[in-house]
Amino acid sequence: MAAVVARVRDALWMVRVLQRAGMVPLVRPDRYLRMIAVVRRGVTATTGIALAAARAPRRTALVDERGALTWAELDAGCDAFAVGLLTLTGGEPRTVAVLARNHRGFVHGLAGATRAGSDVLLLNTAFSGPQLRDVLVREQAAMVVYDQEFQGVVDVATEGLDVAEVVAWVDDDAALAGRTTVDTLVAQHAGERPGRAARRGSVILLTSGTTGTPKGARRGADGGAAALAAMFDRIPWRAEESVVVAAPMFHAWGFGQLAVAAATTCTVVTRRRFDPEATLALVEEHAATGLAVVPVMLERIIDLPDEVLERYPCRSLRFATASGSRMRPDAVLAFMDRFGDVICNSYNATEAGLISTATPADLRVAPDTAGRPVRGTTVRLLDDDLREVPTGEVGRICVLSGSQFSGYTSGATKDFHGDYMVSGDVGRFDADGRLFVVGRDDDMIVSGGENVYPLEVEKTLDAHPEVHESAVVGVEDEAFGQRLAAYVVLRPGAGVDVDGLKAHVKAQLAGYKVPRDVVLLDELPRNATGKVMKRLLPSTAGGPGLAGS
Repeated sequence: MAAVVARVRDALWMVRVLQRAGMVPLVRPDRYLRMIAVVRRGVTATTGIALAAARAPRRTALVDERGALTWAELDAGCDAFAVGLLTLTGGEPRTVAVLARNHRGFVHGLAGATRAGSDVLLLNTAFSGPQLRDVLVREQAAMVVYDQEFQGVVDVATEGLDVAEVVAWVDDDAALAGRTTVDTLVAQHAGERPGRAARRGSVILLTSGTTGTPKGARRGADGGAAALAAMFDRIPWRAEESVVVAAPMFHAWGFGQLAVAAATTCTVVTRRRFDPEATLALVEEHAATGLAVVPVMLERIIDLPDEVLERYPCRSLRFATASGSRMRPDAVLAFMDRFGDVICNSYNATEAGLISTATPADLRVAPDTAGRPVRGTTVRLLDDDLREVPTGEVGRICVLSGSQFSGYTSGATKDFHGDYMVSGDVGRFDADGRLFVVGRDDDMIVSGGENVYPLEVEKTLDAHPEVHESAVVGVEDEAFGQRLAAYVVLRPGAGVDVDGLKAHVKAQLAGYKVPRDVVLLDELPRNATGKVMKRLLPSTAGGPGLAGS
């Protein structure tokens, strides 16, 4: 009986949250029928586009550098591309790869391919030719949809492979050399709709690959309405508003924001390349209530000169949602001091979806927290013997939720402890139940028998008023096994030297946590989503390279 009562209570809560977000619309009966017909065709990760077109066909769906598309126009373009894809390949290609920035061609390629029954492999726009080739071969891609700027990379990657090519964004018509484009396929098959696919296409998201080769994680319509409600409970999305999506859509976080915007019939305002001032200008121009970023974007926005920030008050902004890597606490507080308490910081995993979210109230108290686990998700912190650690101590983050992925495309999966997925991260809970992600499980540095997590040292360095950002790694050491090496980017005009930085850490942390090597850099190497690529950091003087990278 108690279980039945709990299920009813959860269902009522979910309906209440979805109603508050505008997910249960009051529309004409014929539009309800169209929405039901969409669902009957099969639910995928991109079904929200068709649902939005059925709900509000004339509402603006997408704004990019080429202008605006309504939901009806975007939906029709996805259908037309699906038909064109099937015509071009002579059947349902099992996997279609998309190598594109944020724009309509990305969406047409993504949603059109799933409607054709294909799996869609979203590719990192920072891939080199050999990296791209490895992924295309591993995932057995039959087609690659790409922006013209990546032509050279694609040429290297596809040499000798039987892979169809379609250009998603054209910079130079004269250089197309007869290549097929997304626009051409959409125009040729305007008004056509693909038949019911023999299989349900899924989206393959690549892990960040910060420490090695990225893996493909297969995602469908994971979690459903319950997962949406859990997110809306923390992040105040509201239907039929405008949201600026600056986060790259090929990444799990940016893709998720696109999917949520479609589910809520929100207008997606985006541009191909991130620019901090241009992003604020888009919020102002479109009176956007939401801004979706990765943390480094938020940091670059608030690092703009005061005279630039003052041009864009962004009073319409109700939430700025970020995920993907740690945020500088000073940037979090500075952003909220200027734009209001709007930041929601989420901890996600490609394999598990949304795990926890810090609300603005959480971040005011602890600007480096990942917040509390969302409803429907349970987090346990376990030691090496798989026992739960006490509050305040660091343990391996293990997650139980309804949004877990279907496994890697290689056939492998994550480690599990019972029903709990081992995320690969380590963290701690404070006395109020807030989660703090300390780092990756395999990032731990053992120096002279003492365990050190780099994030603690990085946060201490970043707190120095003359430090812009830092990264800490372990390098091989004959005497200690490993020693700490810090890579530091100073603020303009900084006068602190290496010895001063070491003294700053020593004043706040144990002696074994003080980096033996400190290297000053102009910038840290990052991937396209803003994560620091520690394996690309230069070797330290006198050291053989980065251990465990």
